Amino acid sequence: MGTVYIDLILTISSGVTIPASMIWGFATDRFHGRKPIITLSFLLVAADLLGMAFTRSVLGLGLLYSLFAMLSAASATPFNLLIMETQPKQSWSSAFAKLSMIGTIGNVIGLILSGIWVGFLPLEYLVLPLAALSLISVALAAWLIDEPSFVFEREMIVMEKQSLSERLLAFPLMFLKIPKINDFQRIFRGLQNELTSQVPLLYLSIFAFNLAGGIFNTSLTPSMAANGVSQSEIFGVYLTASLVQVLAFRYAAPYIAKRTLVRTAVAGLVLRSVCYALVGVSAFLISGIWYLAPALTFYTLAAGIAYAIYYTSSSTMVFNSLGPRSQGASLGVYSALVGVAGMLGSFISGFTSVFLGYYVTFLIAAFFLVIAASLTSSLARFEPAKTGPLTKVS
Repeated sequence: MGTVYIDLILTISSGVTIPASMIWGFATDRFHGRKPIITLSFLLVAADLLGMAFTRSVLGLGLLYSLFAMLSAASATPFNLLIMETQPKQSWSSAFAKLSMIGTIGNVIGLILSGIWVGFLPLEYLVLPLAALSLISVALAAWLIDEPSFVFEREMIVMEKQSLSERLLAFPLMFLKIPKINDFQRIFRGLQNELTSQVPLLYLSIFAFNLAGGIFNTSLTPSMAANGVSQSEIFGVYLTASLVQVLAFRYAAPYIAKRTLVRTAVAGLVLRSVCYALVGVSAFLISGIWYLAPALTFYTLAAGIAYAIYYTSSSTMVFNSLGPRSQGASLGVYSALVGVAGMLGSFISGFTSVFLGYYVTFLIAAFFLVIAASLTSSLARFEPAKTGPLTKVS
């Protein structure tokens, strides 16, 4: 039943990120100081991690992990705004790329150090060096960050494609306003008309994509642990996927430039679906340490190459679909769908893994990606050019 507990913890943490993104976003608008929010978030993350080191109950760890998810969301928006406020507009694209690269390098180094740590020391104390690094981040933020001479509202992030893409990649929930029922109705009533159905179909495909990701990712680690894969080897799987993802994002833009956005997104979804299905077949046919080979290979392809291809093209389509008079509402609907999909996927994953098996869970995730690919492919007839905008719904 350990998988169910993990499932419930991840479900709660996914659910918490939805109101957290709203709270921190509105706090960024209300308190224009970037430095205090970033510094406070790092400090609270350090305190939360220290709390995990001295907590042994599943309930306590679950609550602290959910709090960690809430606190981790705080710095994404201020960092993106700081770049726009301190760099000339012509340098935004390169500055956002550098920010993304620095974050990725930190993630890779963290996975390397974590893999070494669990090879020699207990996993439960890994949070101690993580807390120490968070405190170092507090000191660096207090020392290096200067408040800009003028500030932007969050709406400025939506005005530039690179800033929006990097913001959604760092944290895929962005609420410029709290979506209302009529915002969902405004977008999805377009399904009734063939000419206006592309935006709701795009949102539904993204929902299916994130639902599949929640289902698959929640059970991947427990499935490897159940087959005797060591903790350091599990970290190695995620490290390999992260390294491949870095390279994939580097070459995704030139790849997409030669193809339509829809065709590229479908290719990423199909590759990811095939990889999920092959992990499911492997979970049924292979047991023991040999399961590591297909898990490593197919997860790396899914989370590295397929994700980079799909994310780059789909985020561009989201940007192109935002109407000039309804950007906040449209992003609110998009963020709500992404958040609910991840939460629902985590909830489904634990129970299907326990009662039906890991292989069924992974095949279900692959099925939802097939649905996402089918919905996305239906957008092709509405895309007149390689990077032409979707019909906008205002």
